[in-house]
Parts: sequence; C-alpha cells; structure tokens
Amino acid sequence: MNKEEEIYFDAESLREDEVGEENEGLYEHLNITVDKNQEPLRIDKFLLIFRQNSSRNKISQSCRAGNVVVNGTPVKQNYRVKPFDQISVLLTHPPRENVIVPQDIPINIVYEDEDVLVVDKDAGMVVHPGFGNWEGTLVNALAYHFEKQGYKSDLDRVGLVHRIDKDTSGLLVIAKNEYAMSFLAKQFFERKTRRLYWAFVWGNLQEDEGTIIGHIGRHLKNRMQMAVFEDGSHGKHAVTHYKVLERFRYMTWVECKLETGRTHQIRAHFKHIGHTLFNDERYEGNQILRGINLPKYKQFVRNVFEILPRHALHAHTLGFIHPTTKKEMYFESPMPKDMQDAVDKWRNYLSFN
Repeated sequence: MNKEEEIYFDAESLREDEVGEENEGLYEHLNITVDKNQEPLRIDKFLLIFRQNSSRNKISQSCRAGNVVVNGTPVKQNYRVKPFDQISVLLTHPPRENVIVPQDIPINIVYEDEDVLVVDKDAGMVVHPGFGNWEGTLVNALAYHFEKQGYKSDLDRVGLVHRIDKDTSGLLVIAKNEYAMSFLAKQFFERKTRRLYWAFVWGNLQEDEGTIIGHIGRHLKNRMQMAVFEDGSHGKHAVTHYKVLERFRYMTWVECKLETGRTHQIRAHFKHIGHTLFNDERYEGNQILRGINLPKYKQFVRNVFEILPRHALHAHTLGFIHPTTKKEMYFESPMPKDMQDAVDKWRNYLSFN
C-alpha cells in the first residue's frame, strides 16, 4: 500500500447501531474518528479500505445520497479525510452478509443439549462468514446441523458467543437460544469463563511464569496486525498470564490465561516481548527467529513448518456455568496432531543435538 493510501482509524470509537427495528439487518451505521496519523486520502478510498466487504460503487452512491457525513456535513466522494475527522456513514449490507448457507461440513461436537453446543474446531476453519469467506465456515456447518435436527431457535443467527482465529484450533461454545446467548455472553464479558490456551513461541523464555501487560490496538501501518502500545495512547488494556510447560531450546511450549480478550491478544503480546508464535505468518513467525546458523538446523525447522503449517495456538480448555442447570461445565481438548507431531520432532531433534 502506498503511503498516500495508508489508513488509520480509532477502533475504540467504532460502533454499529441499529437504524430502526424495521430496517434492522438491512443497514449498517458506522461512526468513525479518524486517527491523528492519517494522511490526506479520498473518503471513498478510506471507506473502501476500512470496510472491505463494501464496493466503490456502494460508497459512491452513499455519498450521492447524502449518507456520508463528516463533521456534521454531507460530503462528496472526493472529499479528503483529515486527522480527527468525525465520520458518520450509513451503508446497506452486502446481499449475502445476512445469508447463512447450511453446508454439510464435518465438525467435532463434543457436547450438546437444548441450550448449548460445544465444538472442538479444527485449524483452518473460519468461524463466521465474512469478506472472502462466505462459505465453508463453522457457522455454515452449524446451520446444516441444526437444520438436519429440525431445530428451531429464537436466535436470528447461529449463537456465536466468542470466536477464535481461522488457524487457531480448539474449543468454542455455541448458544442455541436467546436466553443462553445472553447468559453466556455475560460470563465472557465478565471474564468468568475458564479458558487456557497452548502456544509454541520462538525462543527460550527467561522465566517459568510471567505476565504480559500492554494496550492492544490496530497496528498503525499494517492493519492486518495488532500491536502493543505500552503508554496506553492507543488500543485497549490487555493482560496475558503464561506458564512454561516445556522448553525446546529454541522454542517454548507455554500455557496462556487471558485476563482480557483482545483480538490476536496472545499473538500480539508474545511478539511484543520478542517471542513470536511459531510459524505465525501474519506476525513474521514463519521465519527462523531462533537457533543456529547451520544448514541442518534450518532444514529441520523448515520440516517442522511443513508438519505444523499454521500458527501454533490451541484453545485447550473451556469452562462455563450452564445457563439452565447453573452447574459448571468443563471441557478439555487434547493437543491436535499437527502440534503434537511438531513437539515429537523437536524432542527427537534435541535428543541427538
């Protein structure tokens, strides 16, 4: 992206409102505060980069209709955004955004009753349909599962209470009715669930246990990444506790407990302290960041990358209070095969080197 096309925004100021009960689901209302670092950029380009599931024509027509307002005044598509501009936008949803296509996709359901369903998600499966991934997601699979059961819910959509990244494996709970959704959402909001993650990170952590603290927000130049802002000038407060489970000289297996739940929290926090997740392409962890400068070692790491072709992160445990019985439910997911194979290969390598 050229410098004049860089885009900045204050993610904390973004909210999506209902435009009215009659139009609910048909329109999207965005309020955006432009970041202080924003370079002058046409508002149609700004909004197209910011809202990638839109189109140039849709944004142009929204401007034409007077639905793009900057600092209280409707603007044309050639208006150039400036730092601290207050932008209000009314957009129609893409035709497929609210359409969930049921698809017969195998999923590992570890528990189900009338209120909740717990899934052990494979790495590589997107959780929810979105830009570039309208089909083949966990939600598509769940829609098929419920349709096959003849299950009717009072939820408008499949009840996702939380999400994990496409290439993160592990446990997710799904609400099957509106009450369960509200009950579980409160537990997640108040951080009363029991969740532990397993991760492989580059390097040998100095301490056996530790805590990483730092605000997490969208990276100021690479908006595909999240970044840590220690001074709190950007992003939201985030805390990650970790414990070392096993050391592999140049890689460490850690258990993580999140005190907060920010986007890419574990990935961003560990990169910040110099221990990027193993084979995390988005955060440059798919390079050989630790070890020795020998061809044999480099080939070994490349072989492990092939065994574990994604970032090494797994949602290992999930505990919550059941919405109806009020009893604690607790689940554990074993280490997936690709991560276990990587561990075995590291152990074998160290036993001979």
